[in-house]
Amino acid sequence: MISWTGIAAADALLVQDEQQVLTPGAWLATLLAIASVTVLAGGRMIQRTRRVGLLKAAGGSPGLIAATLMAENLVLALVAAVAGLVIGWLAAPLLTSPGAALVGAPGAPSLTAPVAGLVLAVALAVALAATLVPAVRAARGSTVAALADAPRPPRRRPRLLAMSRRLPVPLLLGLRLVARRPRRALLGAANVAITMAGVVAVLTFHATAGQRVNGGGSGLSDPVYNRDEQVLLVLTVTLLALAALNAIVTAWTTMLDTRHPAALARALGATPRDVAAGLTAAQLLPALPGALLGIPLGLGLFAAANHGGRLTVPPAWWLAIAVLATLAAVAGLAAVPARIGARHPAAEILQAETA
Repeated sequence: MISWTGIAAADALLVQDEQQVLTPGAWLATLLAIASVTVLAGGRMIQRTRRVGLLKAAGGSPGLIAATLMAENLVLALVAAVAGLVIGWLAAPLLTSPGAALVGAPGAPSLTAPVAGLVLAVALAVALAATLVPAVRAARGSTVAALADAPRPPRRRPRLLAMSRRLPVPLLLGLRLVARRPRRALLGAANVAITMAGVVAVLTFHATAGQRVNGGGSGLSDPVYNRDEQVLLVLTVTLLALAALNAIVTAWTTMLDTRHPAALARALGATPRDVAAGLTAAQLLPALPGALLGIPLGLGLFAAANHGGRLTVPPAWWLAIAVLATLAAVAGLAAVPARIGARHPAAEILQAETA
């Protein structure tokens, strides 16, 4: 005889196992969202430099301007959070089914006020944390400089200049672009490291659980393993989509921020292809250490999620393919904004700068 509590515990095993997989995936998605919103907020501040100067010239205080800039992103975050809440509520039955052994299928879970409030609070907190620093920095800037919308003067580093002058033109431009925005480069490296950590954790799961299932020799399908594969596929697609969006936004923001230096480089003899390759190199330089750092982070993430259980390191060629595919994806996503920016005539950009 099996008690009803034992049957309930066995039926809930799939859902409980999914929760253990979804929790670290949710944290990774949150970190990627913070990086994406930070880069996006910085890009929006660049496009609104002249607007900030007009508001300050009209008598707006730094606090009012910072609140206005943050309100734009907070409203967008609120709308996106409501849309994500509805989509997640509708998609929840796909993940909460206890299996085919029970009659019927579970409906959509009840959307309570605490759950909705928590989702909205997290979305607003992410947007606020990512927007606060760029908004305050823009509000405290000079009114004359904001109205002129002049390019930021680069910091002259003798060692960097001595090292970069011997490099090819695309790599030289990419290295100097990274040096102009070191915080953005760190965010790009963190984005790649988080994404790579998620990918390595998935590969480690397949190497560990696959060996365990195949080692049993029964030839039967493990429902827990199959369900974990489905959940990990959803998380992987989500992480890759966020990482791709972050790479595109970072490349586009870099292109807008460096339109004047790029035009000056073209006026001094660099070709549009060199400028486009330099913008792409500016994304690849921080992506390489981020991809390498993601390997030990992914192994540690799986070990923490597995609660100290047995861990099988994926084959080296799996990890090598993952690193190369990540770098190729970053280069491909950054090449489109780079080519668009390189097509603008250099004379028009330089004339707008001196106007």
